Amino acid sequence: MYDNGLMSASLAKTPFWLALYPLWQWLVFVPIAVLVTVMGGLLAVPTALVSPRAANLQIAVRWARILTRLTPARVEVEGLEHVDPDRSYVVVANHQSQFDIPLIYGYSRLDLRWVMKAELHRIPFVAAGCRAIGHIFIDRTDPSQARQAINAAVARLEPGTGILFFAEGTRSRSGNLLPFKKGAFRVAIDQQLDILPMTVIGTRDVLASGSLRLRPGTVRLRIHPPIHTRGCSLHDLDSLRRQTRSVIADGLRRAN
Repeated sequence: MYDNGLMSASLAKTPFWLALYPLWQWLVFVPIAVLVTVMGGLLAVPTALVSPRAANLQIAVRWARILTRLTPARVEVEGLEHVDPDRSYVVVANHQSQFDIPLIYGYSRLDLRWVMKAELHRIPFVAAGCRAIGHIFIDRTDPSQARQAINAAVARLEPGTGILFFAEGTRSRSGNLLPFKKGAFRVAIDQQLDILPMTVIGTRDVLASGSLRLRPGTVRLRIHPPIHTRGCSLHDLDSLRRQTRSVIADGLRRAN
């Protein structure tokens, strides 16, 4: 049974505007987000025929920034000095929320392709735009298909285009860092691409895993120095995985 006194005290501490925020979410944010997503998908397809990079940086990045500003989320980015937009990276990040995507996509200053689960290809407009730009759909139940799809996509990458992996493989519901899977590090070694670790902070407070409840807040993207893979072989895979996870975990610890 609920304690009415505690409930009243909790409601009293909730700012008036925050109590009304669900109205903003469903009457303003959601309709505009859907409209922007549909328009972005429609524009991305013909633009990508001319230049996938232009479709990504001029349309998709703006889509991501519109969503963060509309939330509204205050975005703080650290470590942009570690990013060379003319270089290709395997970007490895922790995964706290669906809000990680607009944060990284909109504010990393990189032309990125990301690895996404095959189920997302059923979403109208989103799937068409993602396929046109070159994002990679994988069946997580079929490792062979996943490797083939990733290798084919990486082979088509232009210089200065990176590939994004959420190395945990799924969103962390607790916020604690999960074990890292091997895929990102195998790609980095095979292609001799530097790993660019990124720590995502605060996104689960804006949009919790498994929830549709959006909240305004501050989100941070901490970009770490690249981890070089030149000369590395598959014998170094576990070492690279441990090093990358340690760097991202340290970014999370310093945020607390």
